Amino acid sequence: MTSSSLRAAVIGGGPAGLMAAEVLAGEGVAVDLFDAMPSVGRKFLLAGRGGLNLTHSEAPESFLSRYGERAGALREAITAFGGQEVRRWAAGLGIETFVGTSARVFPTDMKAAPLLRAWLHRLRGAGVRLHTRHRWQGWDSASGELVFEAPSGRVTHAAQATVLALGGASWPRLGSDGAWVPLLAARGVAIAPLQPANCGFDVAPTRADRSGWSEHLRQRYAGQPVKPVAARLESQAPGESQQGEFVLTDTGIEGSLVYAFSHPLREAIAREGRATWIIDLLPQHSPERVLAEIRHPRGPRSLSTHLKSRLGIAGLKMALLHELLSPEQLHDPERLAAALKALPLQLVRPRPIEEAISTAGGVRLEALDAGGMLRALPGVFCAGEMLDWEAPTGGYLLTACFATGRVAGQGAARWLRAQGRSA
Repeated sequence: MTSSSLRAAVIGGGPAGLMAAEVLAGEGVAVDLFDAMPSVGRKFLLAGRGGLNLTHSEAPESFLSRYGERAGALREAITAFGGQEVRRWAAGLGIETFVGTSARVFPTDMKAAPLLRAWLHRLRGAGVRLHTRHRWQGWDSASGELVFEAPSGRVTHAAQATVLALGGASWPRLGSDGAWVPLLAARGVAIAPLQPANCGFDVAPTRADRSGWSEHLRQRYAGQPVKPVAARLESQAPGESQQGEFVLTDTGIEGSLVYAFSHPLREAIAREGRATWIIDLLPQHSPERVLAEIRHPRGPRSLSTHLKSRLGIAGLKMALLHELLSPEQLHDPERLAAALKALPLQLVRPRPIEEAISTAGGVRLEALDAGGMLRALPGVFCAGEMLDWEAPTGGYLLTACFATGRVAGQGAARWLRAQGRSA
C-alpha cells in the first residue's frame, strides 16, 4: 500500500480536527473532513469575537500546571506543540502574534477569521476535502462504514482510519452537543461524565426568604464587573489568592476569575453541596491599613460615605457588603475590616453545561494509546475537548486542542502505514 492510497476521515471541524487533518495531509494521507454545521470552526470564530487568545507565553512547567491532574498525561503533546510552537505555526499561515499584558498571546489584528481562512486555504491546497452538514451517526452495523445524516439523507463513508474531534457539550448550537457519548460508550469506550468547565456559579440564598441575590442587587447590578479583587478557596491561605475580576449575574457570578476556580469549586459542590469562595475587595491594601481606615473618625458621615472616602468602596462593592453582611457586622469595625479582606460567598451549583465555555470529562485518557488511538476501537483516534482534560481560559484550551489534534493525526498516519506493511 502506497502513501497516496491511504485514506482517513476526520469528524469535527474545530481546532483539533483541523490540526489532525493538516498533519494527515502532510503525511500524504487522503483526508475527508466532516462537520455537522454549515461551516467549520464556528466555536473557534466565536471564541475570537472578543480577541482570539491563541495560547500563553508563560514558562513550559507553569503552562503545563494549568492542566491540573492531567498535566502528566498531556506533557508530551504540549511539550511538542506548546505556546512557542503555536506562534510559529500561526506565523506560517501569515498570522503574526503578540504577547499581551497578561502574557496571553493574540493575533496582531485580534481576529479569528483571517487565521481560519488562511488555515482552510492551506488544507484545501493539501487536498483535504470538506463535507459540511454531515452529522455523524456512528458505524453501519453491516459494513462498518461511517454513517452520516446529510442534506441528501443517510450517507456512508469508508475510511481506513478515523479521527474523532467532536468537542464536548458546551455551546450545542455551534455543534458541540455531546451526542457522540452513547455512540462510543456502546462500543466499550470509557467515558467520564461531561460537566461544565470555565463556567459561572449560582449563589446560595443570601436571606432565608430569598433564592440567590436580592431583587435590588439583580436589577441594579447584574452584568456589572467587580474589580479589582482577589479570590481564593476557603482552604487556601490569603497569600494564595489570584487577582482579577468577575461579573455579577442574575443568579450568581461568572467571569475570568471565577473560571480559574471552576474545577475546585465544582468538586467542592459535588462533595459537600456547596463551596465557599473568599473575595478580597481591597487587594491593594493590607488588613492593618483597612482596619485603620475604618476606625478613622467619620463624624456625621454615613458608613457608605466613609468607606468611599477612605477606601474607595462604592457601587457594587458596597452593595455586596450590604447583601452579604448583617447590620451588626457592617457596624463592627473589626468584622467589617475582616469581611473587606475575606468576604465569603457561598456557591451552590455550576451553571448548565450549555452555558459553559468548555467541558470537563469525556473520553478517558487511559482509553487511548500513546498515539491517541482508542484501545477498544483500533483505527479510531480521538482529540480535543472530547477528551477528559480541562484547563482555564487564557489560551490553554486552544493549545491543548491543537496539540492533541496533532498527536491524533500523527498516530493515525503511523497506524495506516503499519497496516499497509502488514497487508
